[in-house]
Amino acid sequence: MKKVLEFIGAIALIQGAVGLLHEFTGWLSWGVVQHLDFLDGYEVYGSIALIVLAFALFAASESVRS
Repeated sequence: MKKVLEFIGAIALIQGAVGLLHEFTGWLSWGVVQHLDFLDGYEVYGSIALIVLAFALFAASESVRS
């Protein structure tokens, strides 16, 4: 379970970082945040939420006994 949480956290961190990078520089448009229609206009907030979720998943994975 610990490895699963770490993997999902890493994916969320990468997607959040790619979303912020795309919003501020225009590079790397393959992030998931840019393809969600309900986040149109709120891509920065969605990317920040993914990064916060990633850190929460990393903290949760540390509390799980392996």
